[in-house]
Amino acid sequence: MKATYYKHILEFKRPSGTSRGVLKTKETWFIVITSEGKQGIGECGILRTLSIDDRPDYEEKLKWTCTNINLGTNQLWKELKEFPSIQFGVEMAFRSLESKSPFLLFPSKFTSGEDTIPINGLIWMGEKEFMKNQITDKLEQGFDCIKMKIGAIDFEAELELLSYIRSQFSEDTIELRVDANGAFNTNDALEKLSRLYEYQLHSIEQPIKQGQQAAMKKLCAATPLPIALDEELIGIFSVTEKRKLLLTIQPQYIILKPSLIGGFRGTQEWIDIADELGIGWWITSALESNIGLNAIAQYTYSLHSEMPQGLGTGSLYTNNIEAPLIVEKGTLRYEPKNEWKVSYLD
Repeated sequence: MKATYYKHILEFKRPSGTSRGVLKTKETWFIVITSEGKQGIGECGILRTLSIDDRPDYEEKLKWTCTNINLGTNQLWKELKEFPSIQFGVEMAFRSLESKSPFLLFPSKFTSGEDTIPINGLIWMGEKEFMKNQITDKLEQGFDCIKMKIGAIDFEAELELLSYIRSQFSEDTIELRVDANGAFNTNDALEKLSRLYEYQLHSIEQPIKQGQQAAMKKLCAATPLPIALDEELIGIFSVTEKRKLLLTIQPQYIILKPSLIGGFRGTQEWIDIADELGIGWWITSALESNIGLNAIAQYTYSLHSEMPQGLGTGSLYTNNIEAPLIVEKGTLRYEPKNEWKVSYLD
């Protein structure tokens, strides 16, 4: 068994804004395992400045992983606990290697094209008119769940955009989620949540920066609007720590990004604890290429959640891997007749 790794820079079709800045490119890494004439492909989807494994020794750890690939997926997952994106890439690559096809990791009615996954339409930050145009496009494309990133432009302008959507569509027609990416100040966060509540929102992701557990606990207890933890989950490695975090903060939801929290196994640990505590959850991609998105989507479908998931990121790039993933009428569909094209990984 041998393993190699490749770096790939994904280029956004249009610079995409978050409260942490504007993204023009996205770095990702692929691990390819070969054994007895078969090939398995996994993606290590690091997000610079956000991933806990954004470290100077990242590539060195990738090299070590490939050198020690014979340790197998279980042992490597333990050894790589401080590198969740590599944990995920290794899990993905081994599952790919063991599958009948490198891209059918979790065969189901989704991969056979018989069923779809409901997803939210993502609205990126930008000038008010740009955001309004995105909203119009998503509604025309048939989305009935929209997620809007907030916290970068004027808050009043963001409220006007939400008001515009609600003037056209009731909460029974369009589900609205917002993602602050930690942009609110602890001093006025509750006031902002109260104002957002007027627009019948489903939830808000990470209103304040992670690492402020006492403040987040107070917010979750007092908020009129359900709060979903996102960045708060990053860097929490053990099951004991995960349980402690959720018991302390008691959020209404958690959002799971496998590349940031230790892959399938790390995600499942969070889900098991959340289910036990009555906390809702959904899964979101973290700007991976279609290799990672495909794995996340297939895994997500296997969990049988009826909530819209955050898996609509496949069309963001000019140089993504060509894949049979299609966004259609607010859902993600797998078209088995279409081919994968990953020739540069050969």
